[in-house]
Amino acid sequence: MYTYVVRAVRADEWAAVKALRLRALKDPAASIAFMETYEVAEARPDSFWQERAAGAAEGNAGVRQFVAEAEDGKWAGTVTLLVEEPGTLDWAGFPVERRQGHVVGVYVRDEWRGGGTTRALLDAAVDWAWQLGLERVRLIVHEKNLRAQGAYRKAGFLPSGRTVALKEGAVEDGDGEAEYEYVLERPGVSDR
Repeated sequence: MYTYVVRAVRADEWAAVKALRLRALKDPAASIAFMETYEVAEARPDSFWQERAAGAAEGNAGVRQFVAEAEDGKWAGTVTLLVEEPGTLDWAGFPVERRQGHVVGVYVRDEWRGGGTTRALLDAAVDWAWQLGLERVRLIVHEKNLRAQGAYRKAGFLPSGRTVALKEGAVEDGDGEAEYEYVLERPGVSDR
Protein backbone atom coordinates (compact mmCIF):
# COMPACT_ATOMS: atom_id res chain seq x y z
CA MET A 1 0.00 0.00 0.00
CA TYR A 2 1.30 3.41 -0.97
CA THR A 3 1.51 6.22 1.53
CA TYR A 4 1.26 9.84 0.48
CA VAL A 5 0.07 13.24 1.64
CA VAL A 6 -2.15 15.44 -0.52
CA ARG A 7 -1.21 19.09 -0.23
CA ALA A 8 -1.08 22.36 -2.16
CA VAL A 9 2.03 23.12 -4.18
CA ARG A 10 4.45 25.79 -3.01
CA ALA A 11 5.69 28.57 -5.28
CA ASP A 12 9.31 27.38 -5.05
CA GLU A 13 8.35 23.94 -6.42
CA TRP A 14 8.08 25.15 -10.02
CA ALA A 15 10.65 22.63 -11.32
CA ALA A 16 8.62 19.73 -9.87
CA VAL A 17 5.40 21.23 -11.30
CA LYS A 18 7.08 21.33 -14.71
CA ALA A 19 8.48 17.80 -14.45
CA LEU A 20 5.13 16.27 -13.48
CA ARG A 21 3.29 18.16 -16.23
CA LEU A 22 5.80 16.97 -18.84
CA ARG A 23 5.42 13.42 -17.56
CA ALA A 24 1.61 13.74 -17.82
CA LEU A 25 1.91 14.95 -21.40
CA LYS A 26 3.80 11.76 -22.31
CA ASP A 27 0.95 9.58 -21.02
CA PRO A 28 -0.80 7.52 -23.74
CA ALA A 29 -4.08 9.32 -22.93
CA ALA A 30 -2.53 12.81 -23.07
CA SER A 31 -3.91 13.65 -26.50
CA ILE A 32 -7.48 13.31 -25.20
CA ALA A 33 -6.84 14.38 -21.60
CA PHE A 34 -4.94 17.65 -21.95
CA MET A 35 -5.27 20.67 -24.19
CA GLU A 36 -1.52 21.01 -24.60
CA THR A 37 1.21 18.94 -26.22
CA TYR A 38 4.48 17.83 -24.72
CA GLU A 39 6.41 19.83 -27.32
CA VAL A 40 4.61 23.09 -26.48
CA ALA A 41 5.00 22.61 -22.72
CA GLU A 42 8.63 21.54 -22.93
CA ALA A 43 9.52 24.66 -24.93
CA ARG A 44 8.09 27.05 -22.33
CA PRO A 45 10.69 29.11 -20.42
CA ASP A 46 11.35 28.57 -16.73
CA SER A 47 9.60 31.87 -16.01
CA PHE A 48 6.32 30.32 -17.25
CA TRP A 49 6.63 27.43 -14.79
CA GLN A 50 7.66 29.76 -11.97
CA GLU A 51 4.56 31.89 -12.56
CA ARG A 52 2.36 28.80 -12.90
CA ALA A 53 3.53 27.35 -9.59
CA ALA A 54 3.29 30.69 -7.77
CA GLY A 55 -0.19 31.32 -9.17
CA ALA A 56 -1.51 27.95 -7.98
CA ALA A 57 0.29 27.78 -4.64
CA GLU A 58 -1.30 27.72 -1.22
CA GLY A 59 -2.64 31.12 -0.28
CA ASN A 60 -4.09 32.01 -3.69
CA ALA A 61 -7.86 32.34 -3.83
CA GLY A 62 -8.52 31.81 -7.55
CA VAL A 63 -6.60 28.65 -8.33
CA ARG A 64 -4.93 25.88 -6.36
CA GLN A 65 -2.84 22.95 -7.53
CA PHE A 66 -2.75 19.89 -5.29
CA VAL A 67 -0.21 17.08 -5.39
CA ALA A 68 -0.05 13.65 -3.82
CA GLU A 69 3.46 13.51 -2.35
CA ALA A 70 4.86 10.07 -1.50
CA GLU A 71 7.02 9.32 1.52
CA ASP A 72 10.12 9.48 -0.69
CA GLY A 73 9.19 12.99 -1.87
CA LYS A 74 8.11 11.97 -5.38
CA TRP A 75 4.87 13.36 -6.66
CA ALA A 76 2.38 10.60 -7.44
CA GLY A 77 -0.23 12.83 -9.04
CA THR A 78 -1.82 16.23 -9.30
CA VAL A 79 -5.07 18.13 -9.82
CA THR A 80 -5.80 21.84 -10.16
CA LEU A 81 -9.00 23.68 -9.25
CA LEU A 82 -9.84 26.98 -10.96
CA VAL A 83 -12.48 29.25 -9.42
CA GLU A 84 -15.04 30.46 -11.97
CA GLU A 85 -17.16 33.50 -11.19
CA PRO A 86 -20.68 34.23 -12.49
CA GLY A 87 -20.79 36.67 -15.38
CA THR A 88 -17.58 35.40 -16.97
CA LEU A 89 -17.04 33.02 -19.88
CA ASP A 90 -15.39 29.63 -19.46
CA TRP A 91 -12.60 28.29 -21.72
CA ALA A 92 -15.16 27.01 -24.26
CA GLY A 93 -17.00 30.34 -24.44
CA PHE A 94 -20.00 29.30 -22.33
CA PRO A 95 -21.29 31.81 -19.76
CA VAL A 96 -20.56 30.93 -16.15
CA GLU A 97 -23.83 31.25 -14.26
CA ARG A 98 -22.78 30.08 -10.79
CA ARG A 99 -19.78 30.48 -8.52
CA GLN A 100 -18.07 27.19 -9.15
CA GLY A 101 -14.82 25.30 -9.33
CA HIS A 102 -13.39 23.81 -12.51
CA VAL A 103 -11.11 20.79 -12.12
CA VAL A 104 -8.26 20.61 -14.67
CA GLY A 105 -4.92 18.88 -15.09
CA VAL A 106 -5.84 15.60 -13.40
CA TYR A 107 -2.92 13.17 -13.63
CA VAL A 108 -1.73 10.19 -11.60
CA ARG A 109 1.46 8.30 -12.43
CA ASP A 110 0.94 4.74 -13.71
CA GLU A 111 2.37 3.06 -10.63
CA TRP A 112 -0.06 4.95 -8.38
CA ARG A 113 -3.25 4.26 -10.33
CA GLY A 114 -5.99 2.08 -8.90
CA GLY A 115 -5.16 2.74 -5.27
CA GLY A 116 -7.33 5.76 -4.53
CA THR A 117 -4.83 8.50 -5.41
CA THR A 118 -7.10 10.11 -8.02
CA ARG A 119 -9.98 10.13 -5.54
CA ALA A 120 -7.81 11.65 -2.81
CA LEU A 121 -6.68 14.43 -5.14
CA LEU A 122 -10.24 15.15 -6.30
CA ASP A 123 -11.44 15.13 -2.68
CA ALA A 124 -8.80 17.73 -1.77
CA ALA A 125 -9.88 19.98 -4.64
CA VAL A 126 -13.57 19.59 -3.77
CA ASP A 127 -12.93 20.21 -0.07
CA TRP A 128 -11.15 23.45 -0.95
CA ALA A 129 -14.08 24.44 -3.22
CA TRP A 130 -16.55 23.93 -0.37
CA GLN A 131 -14.31 25.92 2.00
CA LEU A 132 -14.50 28.80 -0.50
CA GLY A 133 -18.30 28.53 -0.56
CA LEU A 134 -18.46 27.46 -4.21
CA GLU A 135 -21.83 26.05 -5.33
CA ARG A 136 -20.51 23.19 -7.44
CA VAL A 137 -17.40 21.71 -8.97
CA ARG A 138 -17.21 20.66 -12.59
CA LEU A 139 -14.78 19.17 -15.06
CA ILE A 140 -14.67 18.41 -18.75
CA VAL A 141 -13.69 14.94 -19.96
CA HIS A 142 -13.15 13.60 -23.47
CA GLU A 143 -15.83 11.21 -24.72
CA LYS A 144 -13.16 8.54 -25.34
CA ASN A 145 -11.43 8.89 -21.97
CA LEU A 146 -13.41 6.12 -20.29
CA ARG A 147 -10.83 5.52 -17.55
CA ALA A 148 -11.12 9.12 -16.42
CA GLN A 149 -14.92 9.07 -16.66
CA GLY A 150 -14.96 6.06 -14.34
CA ALA A 151 -12.69 7.75 -11.82
CA TYR A 152 -14.83 10.89 -11.84
CA ARG A 153 -18.02 8.91 -11.30
CA LYS A 154 -16.42 7.10 -8.34
CA ALA A 155 -15.64 10.51 -6.85
CA GLY A 156 -19.31 11.54 -7.16
CA PHE A 157 -19.20 13.57 -10.37
CA LEU A 158 -22.10 12.98 -12.78
CA PRO A 159 -22.68 14.02 -16.41
CA SER A 160 -24.59 17.31 -16.61
CA GLY A 161 -25.80 16.73 -20.15
CA ARG A 162 -23.63 19.55 -21.55
CA THR A 163 -21.42 18.53 -24.45
CA VAL A 164 -18.52 20.60 -25.73
CA ALA A 165 -17.54 20.09 -29.38
CA LEU A 166 -13.81 20.05 -29.98
CA LYS A 167 -14.40 21.77 -33.30
CA GLU A 168 -17.33 23.96 -34.23
CA GLY A 169 -20.35 22.00 -35.45
CA ALA A 170 -18.72 18.62 -34.72
CA VAL A 171 -21.40 17.30 -32.36
CA GLU A 172 -24.32 18.33 -34.54
CA ASP A 173 -22.72 16.96 -37.72
CA GLY A 174 -21.41 13.78 -36.09
CA ASP A 175 -18.05 14.85 -37.50
CA GLY A 176 -15.47 15.06 -34.79
CA GLU A 177 -15.03 14.48 -31.13
CA ALA A 178 -16.60 15.98 -28.06
CA GLU A 179 -16.09 16.36 -24.35
CA TYR A 180 -18.64 15.98 -21.60
CA GLU A 181 -19.18 18.15 -18.55
CA TYR A 182 -19.36 16.28 -15.23
CA VAL A 183 -20.53 18.07 -12.09
CA LEU A 184 -20.60 17.61 -8.34
CA GLU A 185 -23.09 19.80 -6.51
CA ARG A 186 -22.28 21.19 -3.10
CA PRO A 187 -24.35 19.35 -0.50
CA GLY A 188 -27.42 21.36 0.34
CA VAL A 189 -27.25 23.52 -2.81
CA SER A 190 -29.87 22.72 -5.42
CA ASP A 191 -29.23 23.09 -9.14
CA ARG A 192 -30.66 26.33 -10.50
